[in-house]
Amino acid sequence: MTLASEVRSAVTPRAALLVVGVLALQLLFIASYVGALHDPKPTDVPFGVVAPTAAAAERTADGLAALPGDPLDPRVLPDPAEAQRQITDRRIDGALLVDPRGATDTLLVASGGGKALATALEQIVTEAEGAQRRTVRTVDVAPASTEDFNGLSAFYLVVGWCVGGYLLASVLAISAGARPANTRRAIIRLAVLALSALLGGLGGAVIVGPVLGALPGSIPALWGLGALVVFSVGAVTLALQALTGIVGIGLAVLLIVIAGNPSAGGAFPGPMLPDFWRAIGPGLPPGAGTWTARSIAYFQGNAVSGSLQVLSVWAVAGTVVTLVVSSLRGAGDGAGPDGAGPDGAAPGDPGPGGGERPAAAAGT
Repeated sequence: MTLASEVRSAVTPRAALLVVGVLALQLLFIASYVGALHDPKPTDVPFGVVAPTAAAAERTADGLAALPGDPLDPRVLPDPAEAQRQITDRRIDGALLVDPRGATDTLLVASGGGKALATALEQIVTEAEGAQRRTVRTVDVAPASTEDFNGLSAFYLVVGWCVGGYLLASVLAISAGARPANTRRAIIRLAVLALSALLGGLGGAVIVGPVLGALPGSIPALWGLGALVVFSVGAVTLALQALTGIVGIGLAVLLIVIAGNPSAGGAFPGPMLPDFWRAIGPGLPPGAGTWTARSIAYFQGNAVSGSLQVLSVWAVAGTVVTLVVSSLRGAGDGAGPDGAGPDGAAPGDPGPGGGERPAAAAGT
């Protein structure tokens, strides 16, 4: 056999396409992470301004709004208590309390929402106040734990949960075929995913809390969040596999790892990301999970309904698609009640030539 024929035999068209797909994912990974994180700049950060008189507050807010690059989106607030309330409710990321009786004003920040953003606000306001020959005293109203370096523990926790979700779905695909043969098999996979989600959620909450002391907050709340993150990511991966076979694993990596992680607001919160990543982050599981974990840990569980709804939508959509596609597949393939095809094999299992068995000849 010649070298050319040996190569043609070893590298099938399907294998070549998979290699091209892996190369594309690799380049997209580099483009997404470097594009999102190489030059963080605060833009339109929700920011409060409080002053004894409305005129002074408006004047200060106008000055901050006119800063080069539009780093702040200032709005006048009635009093310091309201400013602190809006920060803890995660409606704004900081506030300036102007004291015209002296030369020092007070900056309120919340490093629990992201140390990088709190530091950036301090730098921006200090420079702006310095131009007016004023100084700033910074008060952290929702500080990150001293064991939570740069406020990254919540992000890494959620990344771990996401990895657990899509890895479990991938393992099920590799071990039992990418596509479930019928509704019963799909339900079994979803049940295994749900059990793993409960265990993984609890394990992650215990590790970052009692074991490492990296993240404060309610253990039951973090447990529930972790279970939802794992299940939503796993259900989406199962759905993508049901639709596209083994390619679904790559699509899940594209969605969760390549698009989701750099836009999650982990290293740099949303207001510091470029517009594209800032826009998609809250709608993907890593971003929704990171926001909720920080709210549980540092903001008394405030402002989590939107993110929990995002995770729930992904979980429900993944479950429904998995069940519907597997039901249609089982009916169309004529699989028996146990999901086996005419030859007793499962669809998605390797066929005689090393490729995936066609649906007509197999049925998982």
